[in-house]
Amino acid sequence: MDEYVILVDENDNPIGKEEKVKCHLPNGKLHRAFTALIFDYSGRLLLTKRSGSKMLWPKYWDGSIASHPREGEEYDQAGERRIPEEIGVSCEMVKLNKFEYHVPYKDIGSENEICATLIGKMGNYESSHELGDQRSRTLERFADEISDIKWINPDELKKELEENKDEYCPWMVIALYFLATYPNPSTIEKYNPYCKKWVSDDLKHVYENAIKHYIPDNNWRLVP
Repeated sequence: MDEYVILVDENDNPIGKEEKVKCHLPNGKLHRAFTALIFDYSGRLLLTKRSGSKMLWPKYWDGSIASHPREGEEYDQAGERRIPEEIGVSCEMVKLNKFEYHVPYKDIGSENEICATLIGKMGNYESSHELGDQRSRTLERFADEISDIKWINPDELKKELEENKDEYCPWMVIALYFLATYPNPSTIEKYNPYCKKWVSDDLKHVYENAIKHYIPDNNWRLVP
């Protein structure tokens, strides 16, 4: 059964729909997407490695999940629907902002998206360790979507983006960059106090350098 995504203009106004595969061919078609960043009680970020069966960026480390809203669905609703389908847990999500970017993957296809950043938290030991304790079962159950999962702290990701940036998905790093430049940090901290570890000037510089590596033509922006 064909899966459709929502086509949009540069202001995120819906202008139709198209098959997902057609929107991810080399030139791409601008469409809606979201990336979700889930933090645990100690401020670690949940990362998932994309399945090797993915057409684009297979076996790359991503944020917690990334997907597309359906027609009539708000971004946060889409995230809350999709999280159990991809990693088998539930999490309340809040939309922070949206960004547009266009980046090719080899000569196979591209991402051309207006992408919302969603944040969520697993605020106790039991919920965040559920993923680790049942890791093998989770990976087997969701093998079409993910091939690995891990929790990572800011210092660990900083080192990874300095040494192994080609193992990470561009949109995840853009989302973290705009998290670090969010104009009202108290809003983020009020919802999720653990996010503040990810918004230092030092990390912002690391995110920016990685994005310049992924998208040298600077084809990315925050959507008002």
